[in-house]
Amino acid sequence: MNDPSERRDDPQLRGQPVVVAWRGNRSVVCASSYEARKFGVRSAMPAVRADVCAPTHSSCRQAHEIFERHTDLIEPLSVDEAYRDVSENKTGLPTGTQVARTIREQTRSELSLTASAGVAPNKFLAKIASDWKIPDGLFVIQPREVDSFLLSLPVGRLPGVGTVTEEKLQNLEVQTVAGLRRIDLSTLESRFGRYGLRLYELARGIDTSEVVRDRPTGKSSA
Repeated sequence: MNDPSERRDDPQLRGQPVVVAWRGNRSVVCASSYEARKFGVRSAMPAVRADVCAPTHSSCRQAHEIFERHTDLIEPLSVDEAYRDVSENKTGLPTGTQVARTIREQTRSELSLTASAGVAPNKFLAKIASDWKIPDGLFVIQPREVDSFLLSLPVGRLPGVGTVTEEKLQNLEVQTVAGLRRIDLSTLESRFGRYGLRLYELARGIDTSEVVRDRPTGKSSA
């Protein structure tokens, strides 16, 4: 889900900058509407810095129940985002794409909410894919398409590549994944330490991390 569900129940909130958070002085933003993001409101921002906020809603739990119809391997990322391993799904659908399409349809019909989904061979590619057609789209990266998708991608889209790392890569004249692939492993490790191996693997579409069921997000107690 990419739209706080309170707007479904309160039409006056539709089209307005709204965030999802819990009540309390230490609350942080768990999700924000696209209107709110235009003002710089982002997940994990202290709620006191946001101009408007709404309490968490049971629709998040209802969405999770929809996920559980298809798989028990669900790793939450935030209040409205999760990894799902559907390689062996409960409903017997033959492809991950069909599972994702079904989840989106059920979310829309039962909860009146939009949902974006990304389908890919591993977690880091799936995360990039899920952000590709927000707020209401489905993007699929087939195994045979990994190289063609990755090579032109800016290195800033890779997980863990923040401003500092991106600047260091630019000093190596690396701006895209294709450029990153040209840097040998020893150079990356000397410049970035243990993260150098991670960069080397991400540039080749490698991510062996598994979906960990019910991993705490650290963003919300909901």
